[in-house]
Amino acid sequence: MSSKFQRSVLITGGTIGLGYQGALAIARECPTYQVIIASRTDNGAAETINRLLGQNNVQFMKLDLSSLSQVRSFATDWETKNFPPLYSLVCNAALQFPGAAEYTEDGIEMTFGVSHVGHALLFSLLRPYLASTARVVITASGTHDPAQKTGMPNPFYHSAEELAHPLPKYTHGNGRQHYTNAKLANVMYMYALHRRFMKINEKTGNHWTVTTLCPGLMFGTGLIRNASKIEQFLWYKIAPWLTSLARILVSPNIHTPRESGGALAKLAVSSDVEGISGAYFEGKKEIKSSQDSYDEDKQEDLWKWTIETVARDEEKLSFSLQDLM
Repeated sequence: MSSKFQRSVLITGGTIGLGYQGALAIARECPTYQVIIASRTDNGAAETINRLLGQNNVQFMKLDLSSLSQVRSFATDWETKNFPPLYSLVCNAALQFPGAAEYTEDGIEMTFGVSHVGHALLFSLLRPYLASTARVVITASGTHDPAQKTGMPNPFYHSAEELAHPLPKYTHGNGRQHYTNAKLANVMYMYALHRRFMKINEKTGNHWTVTTLCPGLMFGTGLIRNASKIEQFLWYKIAPWLTSLARILVSPNIHTPRESGGALAKLAVSSDVEGISGAYFEGKKEIKSSQDSYDEDKQEDLWKWTIETVARDEEKLSFSLQDLM
């Protein structure tokens, strides 16, 4: 099935919005790569991309990142597919809830569970299939940085445990707080993974890299699908027509999904960023992330909590990457 393809690329949340546009750009730029779109539901995005490009290198696989057992089932399924080496793992899927906290079937706050925990388990399980020059790309957000004054609640990080199981005073308020917290965790996890990749590369001769992307504000994406009907109407029907004006009046970091999808594809497959690791990008430009994101104690707290949470006893050494360091 995969013999005609040189490498594989996996992108989560690739059926709509940013993920779809990223998958489309990757498939167009790399027709010899197998591009796998992973999402909870199949809306025909893979078939649409194949038809648009006149190619047959995109396929869909079901993945529910809110369920650790289903992430494991996905990894088992991946093994049976005999895909070519995994060149790029694009951890893009995310959720945002406007109200009270919601939880995964494993009892983890849903935003953090999907954006971070599910992806961390996915990476750990697929690590044996990484190419020697593999890239991990994580979709973050400028909302993780209070200095950007995005209008979203400022994130805070006391511990990973508190993000996974918020104190009662944080469970009934603005759910967007959980989103900014999760996006801060995405950036911190990237730095923790980068340090480990550098040691692994030195020991093994691999060239593994990890980066994060802030795609900017994109009107019309599926991120607010859990918002009210009025908010959804404004977001999907009205706001996209105001993108150019908002870019002038509000912030230059406002883009169409197609523009940000191109930036995501660049980090995933472009030779322009080959070898760059431990970097945070706003669109196609590398910038500094938030002050808190550089706190190594917090990064390590997140890393250790994640391993303890997602790894089975017999997996913990491998999941921590110590077997390669």
